Amino acid sequence: MTPLLEISDLAVSFRTRTGLIRAVDGVSFSIAEREILGIVGESGSGKSLTVLAILDLIGDPNAILTGSIRFRGTELLGQPPATLRKLRGGAIAMIFQDPMTALTPVFTIGAQIIEQIRIHTDLSRAGAKTRAVELLDAVGLPDPTRIASRYPQELSGGQRQRAVIAMALSCNPALLLADEPTTALDVTVQAQILELIRKLRDDFNSAVILITHNLGVVAETADRVAVMYSGRIVETAATSALFADPQHPYTWGLLGSMPALDGIRRPRLATIPGLPPALDRRPQGCAFSPRCAFVRPACLAAPPPLSGTGHPTACIIQAAERTAARAQALAA
Repeated sequence: MTPLLEISDLAVSFRTRTGLIRAVDGVSFSIAEREILGIVGESGSGKSLTVLAILDLIGDPNAILTGSIRFRGTELLGQPPATLRKLRGGAIAMIFQDPMTALTPVFTIGAQIIEQIRIHTDLSRAGAKTRAVELLDAVGLPDPTRIASRYPQELSGGQRQRAVIAMALSCNPALLLADEPTTALDVTVQAQILELIRKLRDDFNSAVILITHNLGVVAETADRVAVMYSGRIVETAATSALFADPQHPYTWGLLGSMPALDGIRRPRLATIPGLPPALDRRPQGCAFSPRCAFVRPACLAAPPPLSGTGHPTACIIQAAERTAARAQALAA
């Protein structure tokens, strides 16, 4: 089957006074129909830039995009703005990271959803209004007719996030890009939003790219996971395989920093020493090498490629050594 979305060797660079800086460096992945792909990593790893590049929403005149982004077999990079405008909010929709700023404060919630529906469909204003109320009801907002007449600042953070999701789903998109959809929400509302995303995948047949730094969110929601570090994907696998048999030292560090829900309780959570490298001072070899407890001389020569079938990993540690190294990292 042809993937719904296929990204190959995507690079996002920015022109600066000191030269080009690659914020996203050769990212490749694909997503199938109805699949939920989780992309995880620390802040600054390039997760949001990757999904913004899909719809050409970076908006910086100094940004340079190279590589390939194919949606339903059609190349998106280099398409004229009019073509991309037809995709945005229609076949591809996005839930932006901050619901507090994703909505325009001078228009009601209903008006903003109606505008998107009328741009991408042939519904009349009355039909679009009915559809907007149905969507607000579908995302679990009480009294959706009243909510549609409210302004964003009159709603709570959780209600605004649900309204943003309703807007994203207003035209039954084939692909939903969810950038930190549970940011700044309390744990109860966070669980409701994640359940809503899973339900909407089933109801609307949408594929989802879920951006997060929370591995707990990924474990609960995603079918497959890509781990990003310093603009590169360092590991990708089915969610169950990633948690059962993580392969990259960076993934070990992320898992080690999570509290265990069962088994022996560690007296102290592990931390990854140091900070991610500045993009203009990225090491010549593996970008994680300055923070890795298992660094070898070969790690410093060149970035290891993402290799392997089924569970590709960008690490030179041999399979025979990996189990013992992982146990050491997680025990620490």
